[in-house]
Amino acid sequence: MSANVAETIERLRGQLVVSCQPIPDGPMDRDDIVVAMAQAARSAGAGAVRIEGAARVRAVSAALDIPIIGIVKRDLDNCAVRITPFVDDVIALGEAGANVIAVDGTHRPRPATIQQLLDAIQRLGVASMADCSNFQEGLNAHEMGFDLVGSTLSGYTADTACPSDAEPDWQLVTALSQRGCKVIAEGRLRTPEHACQAIESGAYCVTVGSAITRIEHVTDWFVGAIKRARKA
Repeated sequence: MSANVAETIERLRGQLVVSCQPIPDGPMDRDDIVVAMAQAARSAGAGAVRIEGAARVRAVSAALDIPIIGIVKRDLDNCAVRITPFVDDVIALGEAGANVIAVDGTHRPRPATIQQLLDAIQRLGVASMADCSNFQEGLNAHEMGFDLVGSTLSGYTADTACPSDAEPDWQLVTALSQRGCKVIAEGRLRTPEHACQAIESGAYCVTVGSAITRIEHVTDWFVGAIKRARKA
């Protein structure tokens, strides 16, 4: 592990990562707003941000001094893998200034193998992260040499699908951390109590997205709660 990668990983220890990803085509889906989100998160104490798209990684990198986890999301025909599926995506994120590059680490058909993606990340000299949906995927990614393993996709694959308001996958976070993985707890974390429980479950750091940066989702939660109260 290079000194640069080791430093990045150490900076993530015990930190909050804020995922600044607006709803696609929504009113906040603008480069300047994503940069402002990232700056606001940094000013409030976030230790890192997760940014989608090489252009936005470049813009945020120019404005911030904290680690950036970069991804590219693609909707591919006949392929369920969405997160950084191509080696060219990895290269673009690295050139844009991502300190960590995250890829889909699930065992699903894909245009580039997980090993090819990992090799490309390591050639760039930045930290690697595998977004996984279950224990075996996370363990395999760790054994392959990924620096970080995310619980990101638990609940978001055909085999792990669950209600959108289900609890985060604490069992997955604990099981992977007990096997020596540096786990980034991610997925359905909506409250400060969730962030606390993630650390208590063994998470290396915690990522929160919708509850901080997607106004549409948070508004819908409150509107739904009021409607339920009115019917009671």
